[in-house]
Amino acid sequence: MDAEGELSPAESLALIEGQRAELRKRRGVKPELIMFAWGLAYLLGFGGWYLALHGVVPAAVAGVVLGVLGAIALVLPIVQGVRASRGMRGPSRTIGAMYGTAWGVAFAANAVVQSALQRELMTSWDVTSLMWTASSLAVVGLMYLAGGMLWRDVPQYALGVWMLVSAAGSVLAGVPGNFLVLAFAGGGGMLVLAAYHAIRRPR
Repeated sequence: MDAEGELSPAESLALIEGQRAELRKRRGVKPELIMFAWGLAYLLGFGGWYLALHGVVPAAVAGVVLGVLGAIALVLPIVQGVRASRGMRGPSRTIGAMYGTAWGVAFAANAVVQSALQRELMTSWDVTSLMWTASSLAVVGLMYLAGGMLWRDVPQYALGVWMLVSAAGSVLAGVPGNFLVLAFAGGGGMLVLAAYHAIRRPR
């Protein structure tokens, strides 16, 4: 703080980060838990599919693992978001609701586009696999970019960039390497961010 009592840019950012962390703590929001759930779903779910394509585990088992872990990871942020929004009014509540809805809208639109292209182009299983995995990862990356910009969250923005790079890498890796990219690059990125939030979480 300078002689006139004004905060420097670094002090302002530290104050904002502290208030944000305190708000998360009071509202019970645990981003590290959400990141961990999604990271585990990607790592074990898509890693399982890679093993299934090599005959190591049954495809049914890989499907169940991905489905169960994906469902848990999907429900968790919804529960935390509803709990955190109780009692909130004004722009923060509106922005949170719009951002949460945007995830569903983006994935629904992507599903329609990919399904239509698959039907019209009569693509092979390999091409279909590449289309779905890369586009889904790109949607995730763009949503994290948007979240990072909305809340000035640099780590979240960095994860968005990493997810977009991983989406491109999954196509270049081909099949079944794309599942490894999803498992280790996609899931790994989320687990790293989960660890970051866990370390920085106020006690």
